[in-house]
Amino acid sequence: MKLSPAAIFVRFLAVTAIILGVIFSMGFALKAAAAEPELKLGQILDRMETQYSNKSFKAEFAQESTLKAMDITDFATGRMFVRYPGMMRWEYEKPEKQVIITDAKKLWIYRPADNQVMTGSAPAFFTDGKGASFLSDIKLIRQKFKISLEQSKDNFFYELKLHPFEKNLDVTDIRLSVTKNTFTVIRIVTYNSYGDENRIELINHQFNVKLDNKLFSFDIPPGTDVLQIDE
Repeated sequence: MKLSPAAIFVRFLAVTAIILGVIFSMGFALKAAAAEPELKLGQILDRMETQYSNKSFKAEFAQESTLKAMDITDFATGRMFVRYPGMMRWEYEKPEKQVIITDAKKLWIYRPADNQVMTGSAPAFFTDGKGASFLSDIKLIRQKFKISLEQSKDNFFYELKLHPFEKNLDVTDIRLSVTKNTFTVIRIVTYNSYGDENRIELINHQFNVKLDNKLFSFDIPPGTDVLQIDE
């Protein structure tokens, strides 16, 4: 039976819940929380920077994007690869294949089904945290955003709210859920001025993995339509 994109997303979230449940049931997070008082915002950011700075990692993702005005919600799943500084690769596998690649300077968005690749400037496309770009250089969070520590609904995560210093229609604020035991970002929710929402759930992080340079470059297949993204 073929699953709908929504069903795939729900299953991904269920797997996420199971994985996190197993981790926390081992008592590691609870012991850490009991042994150490609640951290202040600056301390949380310091430990996030220790976790991410100058490192590469890969993870699986599920994405839910909602266009409020049109009442449309899309779901997608895939894998991501990140290497400091500024290099990212998003491989969308469901509902259809697509890849978004940047070497920190150039950007390629390839859609095999459409025989189309869009190219442009990575800094322009990923400005102000779009596409979770800060994961490739975590220190950008302090440089680009006013950050506040929000009330958490449980004992396992810190909830951070990021508000861009520079006003931007594409990003009005970003919410991050960060694990208290490893200071890993497992949820990113981005809002824009139109009320649209982009939610990304991340699981199965693997840090300090060796990622080939080829992951962050793209050779355009012969005969592919090439479109330039306006900067």
